[in-house]
Amino acid sequence: MEAHQMPTFADVLRARQVLGRFLPRTPLHRYPALDRLLEARVYVKHENYQPIGAFKVRGGIYLMSRLSPEERARGVITASTGNHGQSIAYAAALFGVRAVIVVPENANPVKVEAIRSYGAEIRVHGRDFDDARSYCERAASEEGLRYISSGDEPELIAGVATETLEILEDQPDVEMIFVPVGGGSGAAGACLVAKTLNPSIRVIGVQSARAPAAYLTWRHRRWTEAPMETLAEGLATRRPFMLPQRIMWEGLDDFILVDDEELVEGVRIYLEKAKTLAEPAGAAPLMAALRLREQVRGKTIALILSGGNLSPEQLRRFL
Repeated sequence: MEAHQMPTFADVLRARQVLGRFLPRTPLHRYPALDRLLEARVYVKHENYQPIGAFKVRGGIYLMSRLSPEERARGVITASTGNHGQSIAYAAALFGVRAVIVVPENANPVKVEAIRSYGAEIRVHGRDFDDARSYCERAASEEGLRYISSGDEPELIAGVATETLEILEDQPDVEMIFVPVGGGSGAAGACLVAKTLNPSIRVIGVQSARAPAAYLTWRHRRWTEAPMETLAEGLATRRPFMLPQRIMWEGLDDFILVDDEELVEGVRIYLEKAKTLAEPAGAAPLMAALRLREQVRGKTIALILSGGNLSPEQLRRFL
């Protein structure tokens, strides 16, 4: 696929074949306490059980598998607040590719240390993700590295879309899928798969009200920058990515903004009722489902728990 070309369902099937060699299938669990809370049949897709603790590893491995020998020889560079960087670092180690990961100054130290542990070179630049992203684009051309966008790469979308494919293979009766939106690759992948297999499935995106760029871009159908002040690193973008947006414009049925306080509450609910660790972005779908309790009542729904990479300091603060 060329950069910014629309991924297809066939690409998702190809990605699934590749990922089967590297990643175990993640569980889709149901918890009676969540069923009672939402008055629905609630399935949780545990992407927090991935080797890097987040769904992004699917996209990183598939993209790395598709690079040309020349691109692998040059090495790659990308910007990240944590999980995407872990994904690229992990995948680069698998394929023997040099990886440079640029993180903002306030990046989660647990995620940064994980990136370093996979052998990637870390550079710290800027106050937030978008500053790091601008630096990356410059450094890529100056140093001859292959720049990897964390949103506008069709292979990333095809790779992460396999999480939704697994959900619908394990539970074809799902009527609604809730998915967090940062750059939008996960939501775009969910739209691509769900609308191909069963157009009546409702796909709901969720973002922090304190970082609404993707939401505003989806709502207005045009590129919209917005302030970014959320504590949820996985949702923390000031500028949208347009490739996933174009897919979301076609396939996303609703888009919910939740407050950071709700995201923290979601972390606590998952610990209490599902005995599992969610980072704030991973808890966003649960809180959106609570917001839409009238709509989900009596339905079979899936919540994509996208990641569980909390620092001990964050966990202490949230509890």
